[in-house]
Amino acid sequence: MDMLPILSILTWLPAVAAVLILLLPQIIKSPEAARANAARWIALVTTVIVFGLALWMTLAFDETKAGYQFVERADWYGMIQYHLGIDGISVLLILLTAFLMPLCILASWTSIEKRVVEYMAAFLILQTLMIGVFCALDIVLFYIFFEAGLIPMYLIIGIWGGKNRVYAAYKFFLYTLLGSLFLLIAIAWMAITAKTTSIPDLQAFEFAKDAQTWLWLAFFASFAVKMPMWPVHTWLPDAHVEAPTAGSVILAGVLLKMGGYGFLRFSLPMFPEASNDFAPFIFALSGIAIVYTSLVAFRQTDIKKLIAYSSVAHMGFVTMGIFSGNEQGIQGAMFQMLSHGVISGALFLCVGVIYDRMHTREIAQYGGLVNRMPIYAAVFLLFTMGNVGLPGTSGFVGEILTMQGAFNVDPVTAMVAASGVILSAAYMLTLYRKVIFGVIVNPALNTITDMNAREILIFVPLIAAALYLGFQPNLIFDQTATSAVALVDAFHANFK
Repeated sequence: MDMLPILSILTWLPAVAAVLILLLPQIIKSPEAARANAARWIALVTTVIVFGLALWMTLAFDETKAGYQFVERADWYGMIQYHLGIDGISVLLILLTAFLMPLCILASWTSIEKRVVEYMAAFLILQTLMIGVFCALDIVLFYIFFEAGLIPMYLIIGIWGGKNRVYAAYKFFLYTLLGSLFLLIAIAWMAITAKTTSIPDLQAFEFAKDAQTWLWLAFFASFAVKMPMWPVHTWLPDAHVEAPTAGSVILAGVLLKMGGYGFLRFSLPMFPEASNDFAPFIFALSGIAIVYTSLVAFRQTDIKKLIAYSSVAHMGFVTMGIFSGNEQGIQGAMFQMLSHGVISGALFLCVGVIYDRMHTREIAQYGGLVNRMPIYAAVFLLFTMGNVGLPGTSGFVGEILTMQGAFNVDPVTAMVAASGVILSAAYMLTLYRKVIFGVIVNPALNTITDMNAREILIFVPLIAAALYLGFQPNLIFDQTATSAVALVDAFHANFK
C-alpha cells in the first residue's frame, strides 16, 4: 500500500466513473429509466469507494510531520509538473469532500428526474476537480483544477436549478472567473520570476516587498470571491437558491472552502509581509461580513437564501482566524471550515427534504411541522443549534477559537464577531420557530409525511460528525496541529 498512488486514484477515479456513465446510452439502449438507475448506482458506489480511500489515507497520514506526504511527481510540460501531495491543511478537506459526495448522490436519488446520466457525470467530474485542488503541489496544476471546477457547477446550476437558474449560473461563473483572471496573471509572473511552478519552492522563495503587495491583491481577488467575502458575496445567495439541493451542499460544503484553503496555502506562506500589512483590512471586511450578512439573513423570506447569507457570515470567522496569524486563529479557521461543511450541508439537505414535498422554500408556507414530521423537527433542531454554535456541536469549537485568535491581535474585531454569534441565534431560532412550531395553517401540510429511510440514512453520518467533532475536537487538531504550527512559525519568522 505504501507504493500506491493514492492521491491520483482519489483524484481521477470519479472522472473515470463519469466517463463510464456518459457511455451508458451506448451500453444500455433502452429504456431511459434503466440508464438513469445505472448512473445513480455507479455514482454512489464510486463516491463510497473514494470516501473509503480518503478515510484510509487520513488514518495513514503521519500527523507528526509538517511536510507534504503521499507525494507524486512527474514531468508534464516545461517547468510545469504533475505534482501531488497533502499536509495537515489539505488532508481533512479531501476527507470532507469525499464524505459529502455520497450523501449528495443519495439526496439526488429521486429529486433529479431529467438528464440523470449527465447530472451524475457532472457531480463526479466536479469531485475530481475539487480533490485535485487540495492535492495539487504545482501552482499551474492548482489553477487548472481551481478554474475547471466552475464548469460542472455552472452546468449543475444552469440545467438542474430553479426558474432563475440561467441568471444565477451566469452570475456565479462571471464573478468567480473575473476574480481568477488576476490570479492567472500573478501565477505567470511568479513562475517567470522564481523559475518554478512548484508550490513548496514558491513558498520558500522570497518575493520583494512591493511584489508581495501586488501578488497578494491578485490572489485576494480570486479567493475573496470564492469564499465569498463581503462585498463580493452577492453571487452566492442567488446560486444557492437556484441550485438543486445537492449542488447547494457541495457549494457551501466544499467550494467555498477553496478560498480559505488558498489563503492558507498561498497568501500567508508566500506573501507574509503583505498578509501582515493587509490583516487590518481583512479584519474589517470579516467584521462587516459577520454582522451585515447576519442582519440581512434575518430579513429573508426564503429558507435557502437565509442559510446562504448565514454561510457568508460564518466564512467571516474563517478569514478573521486565518489572518490573525497565530495558532489559535488558524486552527480555529481550519476547524470552522470543516464544521461549516458538515452543518451547512446538513441545513441545505434539511431544506431539500421539505422542498421535495412542498416545492416551495417560502418560510410563510410552513409552520407546525413538528405535528407531522417529528423526526425531521429533531434533525433540523440539531443542525440549527450547530449553526448557532451551541457547545457540544462542532459549530462552537471553530467560532470560539477564531475569536480567541483574533482577540490576541484585535480585540475590537473579536467583540464585533461575538455579536454575530448572538445575531445568528436570533435568525436561526426565529426560522426554526416559524417552520417547526405553531399550528398548521397551510392545508397542504396536513398530508406531508415525515422523513423516509433514505433521508434518515443521509443524516445519520452528518449527525454523528457534528456531535463527535463537538465533543472530540482533538480528532481534528491532532491532524492539523503540526502543519498549523509550521505555518505560523514560518509566517512570524519574517518579522523577527
